Amino acid sequence: MDECGDISTAVSAVLDVEDPLEDNYVLEVSSPGIDRPLTRLKDFEMWKGWEARVETTELIDGRRRFKGDLAGVEGDEVLITITEGGEDVTIGLQFDWLSDAKLILTDALIAEMLRQKKVAEPTDGQFDEIEEIDGDEDEEPAPETKH
Repeated sequence: MDECGDISTAVSAVLDVEDPLEDNYVLEVSSPGIDRPLTRLKDFEMWKGWEARVETTELIDGRRRFKGDLAGVEGDEVLITITEGGEDVTIGLQFDWLSDAKLILTDALIAEMLRQKKVAEPTDGQFDEIEEIDGDEDEEPAPETKH
């Protein structure tokens, strides 16, 4: 949450200075959460093997919703393995046709997110030690005099 606040503050300051939007707006910065949306082609490769729900703007074989395991990407297509008639079939969906895609919240996904969070958190000794310098750091240096 603190990181979201930091990002919001930084982006807000840039937007205030640059003023790229003519209309009023509300800036919202949030975490994608565990059931994170998949918005970039590389997201589908990164989460390969995880279960997802994908929706398309185009009808494909009479449907727009697909649920299955992500199987990576091939060119501009997202590969997803779905069960059709009791058989697993991997299909390719044009990335440009996707209107929504999210990982499905499962116990395994929750466990993976917790594992990743634990790995990302610093442990004792992971930071450099603070170097102490003799002298009074609180004292301001004397102003230079010009001759």
